[in-house]
Amino acid sequence: MSKFSTSFLAASLMLAFASIATAQTVVDVDAAKALFKDNDCTKCHAVDKTKKGPSLKKIAASQKTDGQEKIIKNITTGPKIQFEDGTVEKHKVINTKDPKELKNLADWILSQ
Repeated sequence: MSKFSTSFLAASLMLAFASIATAQTVVDVDAAKALFKDNDCTKCHAVDKTKKGPSLKKIAASQKTDGQEKIIKNITTGPKIQFEDGTVEKHKVINTKDPKELKNLADWILSQ
């Protein structure tokens, strides 16, 4: 193998691994759980079972595209939502404006 081929291969592998690393989101699970709990999200949501609202697993499964953006919009704008029992109410707004905290919470929900 020539010196050029070896260098090209090494550079290609480094680029491939770098793109994989940036594509994966690192979630601060403890911070996300704390924000979730502090905002009483557990009143309506659980990780793996339906309460008044859908489970986080169900939310994650339904948000395959633009999930982070949709979740952040839902938890920051307080839209009216309809529950499975037919009742309608305004979704609670999360008590943070920090984009990093909001993204972390959304990514944690999507990781379920």
